[in-house]
Amino acid sequence: MDWSTLSRLPADQIQKFQNDVLRRFVRHQLPYSPFYRELFEKHKIGFNDIWTVEDLQKIPLSDKSDVAPTADDPGKSKKFILQPDEGLIKKYASKKMLANIIWGKMTRQDIKQKLEWLYKPIHIHFTTGRTALPTSFVYSGRDVEVLKEAGERMLDVAGVSRDLVAINAFPYAPHLAFWQAYNAFTKLGMTSIQTGGGKIMGTQKILDATEKLKAGLITFIPGYGYHLLREAVKQGRNFSGLKFIISGGERASAGQKEKVHQYLEKLGAKDAQYLSTYAMTEGKTAWIQCHERSGYHTYPDLEIWEVIDKNGQVVKPGEPGELVITTIGWCGSVVLRYRTGDMTEGMDFEPCPHCGKTVPRIRMDIQRNSEIREFHLTKVKGELINLNDFYPVMSSIPAIDEWQVEIRKKNNDPYDTDELVAHIAVKSGQAFSQVKAEIDKKVRGEMFVTVRIEEKKLAELEQMLGMETELKEKRIIDKRPKV
Repeated sequence: MDWSTLSRLPADQIQKFQNDVLRRFVRHQLPYSPFYRELFEKHKIGFNDIWTVEDLQKIPLSDKSDVAPTADDPGKSKKFILQPDEGLIKKYASKKMLANIIWGKMTRQDIKQKLEWLYKPIHIHFTTGRTALPTSFVYSGRDVEVLKEAGERMLDVAGVSRDLVAINAFPYAPHLAFWQAYNAFTKLGMTSIQTGGGKIMGTQKILDATEKLKAGLITFIPGYGYHLLREAVKQGRNFSGLKFIISGGERASAGQKEKVHQYLEKLGAKDAQYLSTYAMTEGKTAWIQCHERSGYHTYPDLEIWEVIDKNGQVVKPGEPGELVITTIGWCGSVVLRYRTGDMTEGMDFEPCPHCGKTVPRIRMDIQRNSEIREFHLTKVKGELINLNDFYPVMSSIPAIDEWQVEIRKKNNDPYDTDELVAHIAVKSGQAFSQVKAEIDKKVRGEMFVTVRIEEKKLAELEQMLGMETELKEKRIIDKRPKV
């Protein structure tokens, strides 16, 4: 079904459509997955037992521990790749494919090419986890075409015109953000520059390209984008052609977005929209807002979303909980009832009040528990601290230009007490003493911890963050020695 039709179907028709897609996926695709064959056999579930989205609840949840490689089992993620062989095809392939084979409508070479296009891995993405070993998810030839289609859908949801010039400032790497943007621009037929971010093309050349080409759209990771636009303001650039800012790779806080809008106004782009995306490597694509106050518009033919409570039970529509994804429109690597670790305030199923599309939407305020796990909900002085709370606290203080939080041992003594240190660069004309007092008050009041605050020059702090050298800036670092 084409996107223009699917995106405006009534909710009951979307549900019926999803049931049909899910049933075909589980019966004719999922059996090729070594992980899910073992899981179904272990729990005595038949591939024909799944008829509707509600039936998914018969299947145990899976999570990062099932797929992330370990030193003892470095090939874990390979079990999530669809791997058909002759016996499995004869047992599980659709009647249409079997008929084509039996009646000779497809030659052996045709069949081989078709199966390679459907299932042979030709493109790989990796997670960007800070502590776990990188986890690979693969795309077949068909998946690459789906990735392009999903990218075009994103731009349709955002209302982006193909006549705009696009600057892709995501870091160049085998990660979803860069390749989703590249494929989206290519599929829509936009003129675009794939810069590779500050690490590859460099901030100055990206600023030059944005200004000279009168770019209408730029994509970036929020931290780097903030740095990029701050530099543009400092240099008196003219970005009046900008209509859209699209960020991904991590969450952009409300305070950060407000600061970006202030920069955009100074750059002559006061009417530009700042739209966020939500994505994960395991989901194989990204979902976007149509408006700064809308949720993330999903694709009912590519995935099914559930929201579960702390006990793993599906909540009622609109209630908060953890997002769970089932990828029904992909080959290559696939997941079923996969716990994302990300918390949402709920999902909306009524037509979007901003664009009128009827696809389910994930509410915009997502708490990235995956990031919290990567930072371990760290104990400092014996107290469990959610280090992600520093993001909204620091970005809510307009006088801060940049910041980094470091966890270390006092006096560099591995047996001394822990301490939190906030390195900050204040905006020109702001008094460090006043900013320091505001940070101290907010951190004590909202996080119930104390933090030592040190002033840094902006250039030094940017180097510490790795703005021009890292895939993601090093916002929170733990320098405590392992003893």
